[in-house]
Amino acid sequence: MKIHSQLKEKKMKKLMLCLMTVFLSLTFIPHQVRAGTEIVPTSMPASKPVESAQAKVLLDRLSEIKAMDKSKLTSSEKKELRKEVRLTKKQLKELSQGVYLSVGAIIIIILLLIILL
Repeated sequence: MKIHSQLKEKKMKKLMLCLMTVFLSLTFIPHQVRAGTEIVPTSMPASKPVESAQAKVLLDRLSEIKAMDKSKLTSSEKKELRKEVRLTKKQLKELSQGVYLSVGAIIIIILLLIILL
């Protein structure tokens, strides 16, 4: 009986060590990966209508660019338009102030819910 309980304790310790290692690796690895790359959100929040005047102006400009006939533009003009679109989207993203969750964070939340419930 004593040997059985000792084996059970060793298995539990090993399991806890493995779980802690997994959680720590999920915590630290994304920071290292993110160091050299641009952060791209993996999930978008439900977009509510943007009410600010600046956001409306930006959205109107994006729709104008989208409706343009780009076949007659030179490569430098197309490049400028792409830069403008990126800048406009970045400004819109800053105005929306949404909450973004990474895939790793979602997995950790799901695992914690499963373990606790």
